[in-house]
Amino acid sequence: MNTSDLKLDVIKKITQLKEARIVEEIQQLLDFELDQNEYILNDSQKERIAEAREEYKKEDYLTEDDANQDIEEWLKGK
Repeated sequence: MNTSDLKLDVIKKITQLKEARIVEEIQQLLDFELDQNEYILNDSQKERIAEAREEYKKEDYLTEDDANQDIEEWLKGK
């Protein structure tokens, strides 16, 4: 199915929806995806992003497996 067909299928399904809540959720998702605005960061946010990038370059981060292991150990200690 090509992109045009997918779009038409989505439109058809949306028009068949009965609950406004679901339509509102779809609207929020589309608004988020189509938002072309640039995010304006303050100096503190920019600094933290730079720090995080440096930590990543130095491999100074916690993997998901390590985090899960830490959580399991913490939960056992409670």
